[in-house]
Amino acid sequence: MFLILFFTGFLFLLAIGLPVAFSFLLINGIVVVFIMGTHAGPYQMTMNMFQSLTLFTLAPVPLFILLGEVLFHSGMALRALDVLSKLLGRLPGRLSILANLGGTIFAALSGSPMANTAMLGSLLVPEMEKRGYSRLMTIGPIMAAGGIAMIIPPSTLSVIYGTIA
Repeated sequence: MFLILFFTGFLFLLAIGLPVAFSFLLINGIVVVFIMGTHAGPYQMTMNMFQSLTLFTLAPVPLFILLGEVLFHSGMALRALDVLSKLLGRLPGRLSILANLGGTIFAALSGSPMANTAMLGSLLVPEMEKRGYSRLMTIGPIMAAGGIAMIIPPSTLSVIYGTIA
């Protein structure tokens, strides 16, 4: 009965437009106070939040994102994409292939699918549109490279799976 009540409360919070993270936080806070009491519940919840942030196994996650940003802002990513572009020569659809090849290489380097997709999007979308690619053809290969980045180690997702195991 209580599970249904709390789940309904969670759905209500989502329906009124509260972000998912805050909805989870509010419902979890209510459940913890309901189950553990007003003194031990909030204390335990606070301790668990800080403990999960200080896990040594999750330390690489922000470093992956930092490496992706360093590659992007230093210009190394653009130079690497230029090298791949020269290797592909005058192949038809080369920028789409370049998005997938570059995305695969940078996924192995940065480990962050979001940083990988953002970098490829900011570098390749203007170039693809300048060369006459349709909007759908510019987004597709970049999103596919972002999907590939989730499964190529060392990825953030593999670090989280390793932590759970």
